[in-house]
Amino acid sequence: MHSKQITRIIIITAPFAMILSVFLSVCYGAKQLDGEVIFSALLHFDPGNTDHQIIWHSRLPRAAGALLIGAALAVSGALMQGVTRNYLASPSIMGVSDGSAFIITLLMVLIPQSTSLELMGYSFIGSAVGAALVFGLASVIPNGFMPVQLAIIGTVTSMLLSSLSAAMSIYFQISQDVSFWYSARLHQMSPELLIYAVPFMIVGIILALSLSKKVTALSLGDDISESLGQQKKTVKIAAMAAVVLLTGSSVALAGKIAFVGLVVPHMTRFLVGSDYSRLIPCSCIIGGVFLTLADLVSRLINYPFETPIEVVTSIIGVPFFLYLIKRKGGEQRA
Repeated sequence: MHSKQITRIIIITAPFAMILSVFLSVCYGAKQLDGEVIFSALLHFDPGNTDHQIIWHSRLPRAAGALLIGAALAVSGALMQGVTRNYLASPSIMGVSDGSAFIITLLMVLIPQSTSLELMGYSFIGSAVGAALVFGLASVIPNGFMPVQLAIIGTVTSMLLSSLSAAMSIYFQISQDVSFWYSARLHQMSPELLIYAVPFMIVGIILALSLSKKVTALSLGDDISESLGQQKKTVKIAAMAAVVLLTGSSVALAGKIAFVGLVVPHMTRFLVGSDYSRLIPCSCIIGGVFLTLADLVSRLINYPFETPIEVVTSIIGVPFFLYLIKRKGGEQRA
């Protein structure tokens, strides 16, 4: 089937796939809820009904958050892979997520009474700091931008940032609070923070979509990009701004979630090709559904107890990461 036809199918079926994944996420958990109760809670909310409270204050924010975070991380990964021409690039591997979590830890030490909006803002700063550290180190290390080398630099930088965060949390006795940002917990999704995050995520996705054609040219090489009259630095800065908005929002909402930004863009590229005008919107859709269903699986594999979401994403992501290295080697993508 032609990639354009597959793209059309994905976009047409997107609303149904998203609604179904959210519905299943709301239904299943420590307590199973049937469709009648869910529709009753949505249409005729009763504050005295425990099931209605669970749906509105726990299940729906969790499902909506998973959908948004999955979309945001997938788009971030697609942008990073296109801009760097590095098939191993993703927010969790390139230090973006850990930079965000590190700055949030620092904020909790220095300004413990920070508001949700301040938390979101500093998360953006942290994402930018993490990315700047990784790409700054890569620029001074021989062959630093080769895929495997850049992945190693990103991993080492992430370990450094997480170690500094752990040291600060132990010294200032905030380990319990900090653990959230390094061990993602979608079940602790804050409805207030979710409302703050939505506009930033929408802006990030719109920016990514507006850059899609330029990223396609950039992903083909600097020479081709220059021959088309593109300002490479402007495109890269704008793309990284989108990554910072999307990743910073995601980490502020639910902590660090690994491998979504690595796996989903490659899955999508297999289906729709390497044209970013198709790759980015389809990654957005598939990423949201992917993380929502992964969160559902995390609740069912050890029912009635929950398995951390990063276990599910790592089971998929780690073998895929090793497969990419084995299949494509260490050379930068042409």
